[in-house]
Amino acid sequence: MRTDDPILSLFSGVGGVEHGLSEAGLRNTVGFYESWEAAQAVLKDRFEDIPQHGDISSMKNFHGARLVTAGFPCTDLSQAGRTVGLDGAASGLIRRVLELLPQEKPDWLLIENVPNMLHLGSGRALGEITLALQQAGYDWAYRVMDSRAFGLPQRRRRVYLLASHVYDPAAVLYRSDCPSLRKDGGVTGARSDAFGFYWTEGNRGIGWAIDAIPALKGSTTVSIPSPPAIWLPRAVVGHKIVRPSITSAERLQGLPEGWTAAAPTRDRWKLLGNAVSSPAARWIGEGLVSLPDPSLVDGLQRYLQVEGARWPLAAHYRDGKTWRTDVSEWPTQPSGRHRHLSSLLRTYGSEPLSLRATTGFRNRLARSTLRYSEDFMRDLNEHIAAVSV
Repeated sequence: MRTDDPILSLFSGVGGVEHGLSEAGLRNTVGFYESWEAAQAVLKDRFEDIPQHGDISSMKNFHGARLVTAGFPCTDLSQAGRTVGLDGAASGLIRRVLELLPQEKPDWLLIENVPNMLHLGSGRALGEITLALQQAGYDWAYRVMDSRAFGLPQRRRRVYLLASHVYDPAAVLYRSDCPSLRKDGGVTGARSDAFGFYWTEGNRGIGWAIDAIPALKGSTTVSIPSPPAIWLPRAVVGHKIVRPSITSAERLQGLPEGWTAAAPTRDRWKLLGNAVSSPAARWIGEGLVSLPDPSLVDGLQRYLQVEGARWPLAAHYRDGKTWRTDVSEWPTQPSGRHRHLSSLLRTYGSEPLSLRATTGFRNRLARSTLRYSEDFMRDLNEHIAAVSV
């Protein structure tokens, strides 16, 4: 792509994709489609000269864009959502995009969503999307990528699907591979001074993450403060069990501090939980600008995908065939540029987890059969004592 090629943003949210693409040099966004007023306020504040449109159902064309981005709603695809797939009113909006492809034919389409779409209903949603792309004359490639690969201390796994009728998209998504996951679940270079967990859980799992938080979720709000919590075992009592500040949450998505300040306070957590990690979009954008040699794909370990088989973590379609591809969730190496969670919190802020939240989590965890550190339970109890004073 040329850096002045027009880009249309669909399901724009707070513009995480466009911020990342702009850092890669792709700055010619010609329009946003976003229906939520809180997100619209952020877009107006951050991209004031770019036209905004409302609900995508009213979209008649792609405004001449060569790249269309669509981080469409995961409401009906995620494990925590309604799990009805593309038949749901929210996630099903991607069908409007697919309907326009044959007549509009943008050079590139970038789609983002949760990995559960690979498994829900035997991967029916992904199957519908890829079939529509093929029928419209597009090759496609997807790859599950973890936001920790880009130096963010957030374990956020997402499917990034890139389609094109002018170039092999697999060359962009598979151009580098740097496996970085340790046996203990941390990334290469992770420290053991901060551990993220979901305080809203505690019965069957807690989303434990080393030197990172588990993924921010779109369901979080200020009135029900449920962003992930963090255990800081080296902190003073009363500050060992915390949750990130809203500014820290912005940085955990790779966005500048204050990025969502134009939105109502009650909505900022949900906006960030729905956002696309900006550095992931930047990495894809850099590939679109450089357009790696397509022959690199031929040198990868790959196998024909058997019809009806489970979708793998990476696959691509070219020359009428679908291939499983052995690439990891780590397109870049986080070691050496990883932002440690404890350092981020010291810079951008955190606050002690409330008495009610900590007590509820501690009680659920104590009743469960989950394995946990005695030090963790001790610090939970000490925190409860400290914040109840």
